[in-house]
Amino acid sequence: MRSLAVRYPAVLIQLALGSAILTVTSLIAALSWWGLESFLNRIHRWTVQPPYGPKLTGVLSLVMLWALLIMMASVWIWAIALWFLGTFVTLEASVYFALVSFTTLGFGDILLPMEWRLLGGLAAANGLMVFGLLTAMLVETLRETRQRQRWQGP
Repeated sequence: MRSLAVRYPAVLIQLALGSAILTVTSLIAALSWWGLESFLNRIHRWTVQPPYGPKLTGVLSLVMLWALLIMMASVWIWAIALWFLGTFVTLEASVYFALVSFTTLGFGDILLPMEWRLLGGLAAANGLMVFGLLTAMLVETLRETRQRQRWQGP
């Protein structure tokens, strides 16, 4: 009976902490998209002038670089949180575990301690959410840019 009483609060703490990190990384992705969209609106005139192909490639490259930065920021947030919790001895191990979990690779060569193991699943769920969000934003950027080029093209 006692072990159940000890584990139940630990589960809640893991869920609360993981949910907080998930919320922070999602907010960072959403707010940074807002900033990127503002920048893309500013360069609108440039993107709708011929030649279209190189400009579309430039816009997509910019958005892919932005997506990579958001993913890396999210991985670093997880890694630093795991390191501060003392789950790993080195920051490198924390970054490695966060990256493997966030990308849902799950090699299994490094594991979280039993008292923090739910955070691995939450990091993977966060990775799925962020990858989905970034993919949707990349597709939307492609669609919007092509639509603007067609509408205002020759």
